[in-house]
Amino acid sequence: MKRFRYVFDPLCLSACVLYAVNRFLVKPHVGPGFFHSHFNDLLVIPAALPFLLWANRRLGWRRDDRPPTWREVVAHTFLWAVICEGVGPRIFPRYGVADWKDVAAYTIGAVAAWAFWNRVLLSKRARVMTEATL
Repeated sequence: MKRFRYVFDPLCLSACVLYAVNRFLVKPHVGPGFFHSHFNDLLVIPAALPFLLWANRRLGWRRDDRPPTWREVVAHTFLWAVICEGVGPRIFPRYGVADWKDVAAYTIGAVAAWAFWNRVLLSKRARVMTEATL
């Protein structure tokens, strides 16, 4: 299995660049809508999870350098949603509003990221299933 590159993963780097471009170049020039409200939410897991997993690896909480598992992706997506859309708006009402559309965007981004990070495994499984049906 190919080693996960954490912060140097191409999806992580792309998500960070897209976040910065949207935050500093696009958002200031558009009104309410997808790019102002939900685009960056799609990038949360692809951009942030590799940093967190790298820290877990350095602390010894993660044993190997495999791509993120579905459990890691689901756990971090859930925690992000609870913190940013549940607890955060209650503690800091001036800075945030709980929004189910943000949670949907986190989830869509997480599923897409997991599929990208595990594409080799998914293609092997698809190949095995195709061979089994022949």
